[in-house]
Amino acid sequence: MAHPLTKRVIMDPEAPNRSTRIINGKSSNVLNWDDIAYPWAYAKYKRMLANFWTPFEINMSQDVKQFPLLTGREQDTFLKIIGLLALLDSIQTDYAGRVADYITDSSINALMIMLAQQEVIHNHSYSYVLSSLVTKSKQDEVFEFWRNEPILRKRNDFVTNGYKAFAENPNVENLLKSIVYDVILEGLFFYSGFAFFYNLARNQKMVATSTMINYINRDEHIHVDLFAKIFKEVLSEYPEYNTPELAEFVQATFTKAAELEIEWANYIIGNDIDGIDMHDLSAYIKFYANVRAHQLGFERPFAGYRTNPLRWIKAYEEVDLGKSDFFEQKSRQYTKVNIDNGFDEL
Repeated sequence: MAHPLTKRVIMDPEAPNRSTRIINGKSSNVLNWDDIAYPWAYAKYKRMLANFWTPFEINMSQDVKQFPLLTGREQDTFLKIIGLLALLDSIQTDYAGRVADYITDSSINALMIMLAQQEVIHNHSYSYVLSSLVTKSKQDEVFEFWRNEPILRKRNDFVTNGYKAFAENPNVENLLKSIVYDVILEGLFFYSGFAFFYNLARNQKMVATSTMINYINRDEHIHVDLFAKIFKEVLSEYPEYNTPELAEFVQATFTKAAELEIEWANYIIGNDIDGIDMHDLSAYIKFYANVRAHQLGFERPFAGYRTNPLRWIKAYEEVDLGKSDFFEQKSRQYTKVNIDNGFDEL
């Protein structure tokens, strides 16, 4: 019998300020950062603060000039990937709020609220890019793309159906499984799209948009790590759920997710985008499926694939403290984020 989840109360005067559990725990709901149950939460809070940005920081003037000069295939791929990202981050904003309702630790709940706010910024950034580059009618068309493309619909239904069980029946098992889908959404399903934008940037095309994508990529990496930590804390507090069946579920789910992402990449990028080899991109997706499964504490679903095959992409996935922005050469004091997180060679 799966343990049901109890929603966090607004205030509990009989409970301690420091929570007793991450879910189904007791807490007054008063947040004192100097008295928290999970010390890693404060470091994560500081990292999320350091990453704060808004779309208004990005000057789109050069991209406005360059967009009409892209090939028809590049323009179509550009717009469809933006439409996809807008859908995924819309789903993610809602999911983060639903999970936060059941987090009974005030510090972790605060991080979830910050995560949801960052997803809202991501969604705004897509509108910001589109409104800079195309007409309102074309922008509306892009935001409707998810309804009309079967390959994209199948891929998105995979995640939304994974969230649905948790939304309709919030219990420990469904929470754990929904986090697996979350890590897929934020840590795998974005990555062929990111590669497309970074490939444009290395050819000096649409550099402002790729700067925005870099900021989003950095945020999503932190989000994945946050959910992975929550996943492990829940398993620590409910070890009876750490079963061979869960391990099999993780393996099968990441395997299917990688297949869907490769199918989408073949459709949206294929062999028509100069600079992206589909064999390497497929290996890159399997590599990240291995990284994410391992990050959750499970065996990697794909034998081999321990090395990132897109070596050039590392320059676009990292931002260094105190250095000028890679794309715009603007002074930024963001913390260094390594997307591979030590897993470049697993």
